[in-house]
Amino acid sequence: KEGQTVHAGDLLAQIDPRPFQAQLDQAIANRERDQAQLVNAQANLQRDSQLLAHGYATPQTVDLDKANTGQFGAAVKADEAAIEYAQTQLAYTRITSPIDGVTGIRLIDVGNIVHPTDPNGLVVVTQLQPISVIFTLPETNLPQIQQAMAKGPLTVLAYSEDNKVQLDQGTLAVLDNQIIQTSGSVRLKGDFPNPQHRLWPGELTNIRLLIDTRQNALTVAAPAVQQGPQGSYVYVIKPDGTVENRTVQVAQVGARNAVIDSGLQANEEVVIGGQSRLQPGSPVTMLHGKAAQALLAQSAQQTVIP
Repeated sequence: KEGQTVHAGDLLAQIDPRPFQAQLDQAIANRERDQAQLVNAQANLQRDSQLLAHGYATPQTVDLDKANTGQFGAAVKADEAAIEYAQTQLAYTRITSPIDGVTGIRLIDVGNIVHPTDPNGLVVVTQLQPISVIFTLPETNLPQIQQAMAKGPLTVLAYSEDNKVQLDQGTLAVLDNQIIQTSGSVRLKGDFPNPQHRLWPGELTNIRLLIDTRQNALTVAAPAVQQGPQGSYVYVIKPDGTVENRTVQVAQVGARNAVIDSGLQANEEVVIGGQSRLQPGSPVTMLHGKAAQALLAQSAQQTVIP
C-alpha cells in the first residue's frame, strides 16, 4: 500500500512470471537432453576404446567419440549457464524493498506494462529511521568544529523552519573533506534516530551544531543586540529610566538568546524593542506581563538567526 512501512526484502510488486518460468523450464529440458547425449557419448567412447585395443574398432571412431563427449559436455555447461540466467530473470519478477523505509505514491498501476528502461520505476522507498541531514557552515567555523570533534561525538539539533519546534536530536556523522569554493562553506552530515518521523525527506529544517557548553553564561534576549559601525551594541537602561549605548562582545546569537562575552553585567536591564527610535539619554517605558511577551515575540521574528 502507498505510505506503508516496509522492511528490506518485503514484496512490493509482482511482474507476470509465466514467460520467465517457461524460459527456465526450457533451459532445464535442454540440459536433461544434452546430459543424456553426454552419457551416451561417454559409453560409446568407453566401448570403442576397448574394441580398439583388440583391433575391432578404428582410431577414427574413437576420435569421433572423444569429440562427441567434449561437445555434449560443453553443451551441458552452456545449459547450466542458461538455467542460472533464467533463474535470475525469474527472480527479478519479484520486486522487493532493498531497505527499511516508507513507500511513496506508486508510479504504476496493476496491469501496466513496464520495461527495464523506464525512467520512473515502480515506487520510491525512503528510509526514515535513521535519517540523515546534510547542512553547511562557514569555513571560518572549521577549526572550532575540528577541535570539538577531537574530544568526542558532537550533538546536532534539528528545528522546524520557524525555529519553534525541536524535531530531533542526533550526532554529527561526517565532516566533508573539502571546502565549497563558490560559497566558502563546508558540508556536514548529521544522523538522527527519528523515532517519531518528525524529520521528513526534502523538509526545510534549521540545524544547530553543539560544539561547546558554557557554564554560567551571561545571556540577553536576541532582539536586544543591534549592529552598528563599531560592531554589536545594546541599549542599557540606567537607574534614572534613560538609556545608554553599550558596545558588547557577542559570542553567539541563537533563536531567542544571545551569549555576551563582555560589555554587560548580570542583572543589568536592556532594551529589546523599538531601538530605532532611541538615542543615548532617551527615556524608556518598561513593559511587563503579556505586553512584554508580545513585544519579545515580535522582535524575535525580525531577528536574523545566523
